[in-house]
Amino acid sequence: MTDHYKSQLPISKPALWALLLIFCAVWFYALGARTLVPTDEGRYAEMAREMVATGDWITLRLNGLKYFEKPPLQTWMNAITFEAFGLGEWQARLWTGLCGLFGILITAYAGTRVFGRRIGFHAGLVLASSLFWAALGHVNTLDMGLAGMMTLTLAALLLAQHNDASGREQRNWMLACWAGMALAVLSKGLIGIVLPGAVLVLYTLLSRDWAIWKRLHFGAGLLLFFAIATPWFVLVSLKNPEFPNFFFIHEHFQRFTSKVHHRAGPWYYFIPILILGIVPWLGVLAQSLWNARREPMQGFRPKKMLLVWSVFIFFFFSISGSKLPSYILPIFPSLALLIACHLEKASDKAIMLTAALVALFAAVGLGFVGKIPELASNAYEKPIYQAYLPWVVAGAVIALAGGLLAAFLARRRREWSLIALAAATFVSGQVLMIGHEPLGRYKAGLDHVPAIAAELTPQTPIFLVRLYEQSLPFYLRRTMTLVEHADEMEFGVKQEPQLWIPTRAEFVAKWNALHAEGKKAVAIIHPDAFVELKKQGLPMRIIAQDPRRIIVTNDIKNS
Repeated sequence: MTDHYKSQLPISKPALWALLLIFCAVWFYALGARTLVPTDEGRYAEMAREMVATGDWITLRLNGLKYFEKPPLQTWMNAITFEAFGLGEWQARLWTGLCGLFGILITAYAGTRVFGRRIGFHAGLVLASSLFWAALGHVNTLDMGLAGMMTLTLAALLLAQHNDASGREQRNWMLACWAGMALAVLSKGLIGIVLPGAVLVLYTLLSRDWAIWKRLHFGAGLLLFFAIATPWFVLVSLKNPEFPNFFFIHEHFQRFTSKVHHRAGPWYYFIPILILGIVPWLGVLAQSLWNARREPMQGFRPKKMLLVWSVFIFFFFSISGSKLPSYILPIFPSLALLIACHLEKASDKAIMLTAALVALFAAVGLGFVGKIPELASNAYEKPIYQAYLPWVVAGAVIALAGGLLAAFLARRRREWSLIALAAATFVSGQVLMIGHEPLGRYKAGLDHVPAIAAELTPQTPIFLVRLYEQSLPFYLRRTMTLVEHADEMEFGVKQEPQLWIPTRAEFVAKWNALHAEGKKAVAIIHPDAFVELKKQGLPMRIIAQDPRRIIVTNDIKNS
């Protein structure tokens, strides 16, 4: 393959800009198209809202309680967005949306500089259309923020170390790499530097590229890393002496080595997530990884680095005692680059089979779409799941049509075959997410907000009895008092026990006292706890309810 061919864009510049503008329009529109769904989206939006309300940018809080499970970068960014644009769904998702888009652009740029324009374009196309990346770019969770910063780390390393980099480029991109690791640490903790460090060690051992250690700019890099990452850790530790033990021991060592967070899973936990998440490129995934082994032995070997990054991070989280689907998100940019490299050599038949596989998945999905209402656990939920049916059908039809069109074009207009496959999958995924809105509103309890707000004054206390609502505090703009159930705020209530009610007896006494004094109160109660409280004769008037929660006031005069 000639250098001239590699340097060519596979489509014209006007077509490229048109595709990018359409993609960005859909990407940003989808950020505000849905309710903030529990647990992550409500949690991180509420933490940022409380940061703005209190003006405390050092001590993170959730529902008014100290919350030190994660570092502050995303909460800071969300709080800045709220300060600038007000409270809302798209504002809460803007940081993750920008991180996802940045990851696509920096991956495409690194691919262009290291491998050529064609591979750079294809890498961006692959990452933008991968179901998992596109989906989590529209969810207010920490893992996309982490993945965005780790993509900066990886891309900057590739750009600094590739064999044609000048001395100035090497220094500047290595500083960007160190900055990326520092921001990754501020996003989610020590894995922001531990994972890239382990990848570098493994790459060195496997490739015998010992010279890379002379090109890392350790002195300036470490100074920059600590200048970015250290100040908050020092300030929060000085203000909260209990922070270091909880954050570094409980949230890092115990999370990885034990099942303390109750998020265990089998060794193959991430395999189905990867299979589904890399769609529509599943048909070329295995070949892309296999072919990455073959690379000239001289100098820096970017494909080897990408392969080690992908395999090690996947393995690391597979053996961890704590697993959530989004943990493997940082491997998708490296996979996109490897897939893009393979697409340059893949046969038309391979492209056709990849497209046909997407069409097959969509056809199977259409076959099972009638089963969706059966997911409802009660009669109340059935119409909510029914409302999702047209969206699932639309998403599956789009994917099916795109897969068939891409298969048809594979031997006629290969480049547009790839674009059609990517576009159909991306749009299909966004349709499925937007169509989830009725389920999201139900899980968040959003439809009950007007009824609750009508009962509230600034002084009205709200109690959460044997449950925690992740989204309602954000939508009501209020913190709430936990009763019996500390949920993930167990650490916080131990530090400030006066901010919660640990027993039902204490809650009953408090509720009755407020009622006797003529002071209104509201409680959001787990249905089982409501039955028990009703038997005790607690003065309660139901103002809203569904199978997940019953909402009452102690003002029974209007009942």
